[in-house]
Amino acid sequence: MTIIENIKLVDKVYRMKLGGGHKPVTAPGQFVNIALPGKFLRRPISICDWTDDTLTLIYKVVGEGTEQMSKMAEGTELNVLGPLGNGFDVEVPKMRHPLVVGGGVGVPPLYGLTKELVKKGCRPTIVMGFNTASEVFLYDEFKALGVDVFVTTMDGTGGTKGVVTDAMEQNGILSDYFYCCGPRPMIEALKQDTITEGQISMEERLGCGFGACVGCTIETKNGFKRVCADGPVFLKSEL
Repeated sequence: MTIIENIKLVDKVYRMKLGGGHKPVTAPGQFVNIALPGKFLRRPISICDWTDDTLTLIYKVVGEGTEQMSKMAEGTELNVLGPLGNGFDVEVPKMRHPLVVGGGVGVPPLYGLTKELVKKGCRPTIVMGFNTASEVFLYDEFKALGVDVFVTTMDGTGGTKGVVTDAMEQNGILSDYFYCCGPRPMIEALKQDTITEGQISMEERLGCGFGACVGCTIETKNGFKRVCADGPVFLKSEL
């Protein structure tokens, strides 16, 4: 695929749009594995949005690979493997008011998810957690979908001060199902504070991206599972 756009959104967070042929995205929450020159392992990046011939990725610079990506110019060709993973299931019976919760760079795949939920006639509520107001991204894009959006920041510079569960409590947010993607502490807090079933996208270090290296294996109530191939999305009741 070819880089159409690669721009900085906030500090260390970039949006890359890729054009060209790609296999169909079958569910929001899937990811791609990108080969980078000089790097042995591909870099897994979640799909934020898509059309028939474009993929939009939002990634954070956390190491040499993503730093290399941030400096790539428009027109650069990339070898992209994917879409990979199972993604989120939006065909949940009787679901009408789902809660969608994201933390930091876990937010991007939830944008595509929210678009699909809105298409199905659901009225999702979005809660996004960041460290500080200067790190907030995709807020306007979520609002443009006509959904309620709540922001939390650890330092209180934007939205509710604290974590995502603080915003849920202070705003009396109710839901009949939930979706989540973010850091492990946020996931654990959400599991404890919700009584409904939900789907959680797990963040693990992925090697091959399709289950061969088993380096991303986690233990679930149903045995050991590979996050890249059996996930990255799992039911709350599985974890």
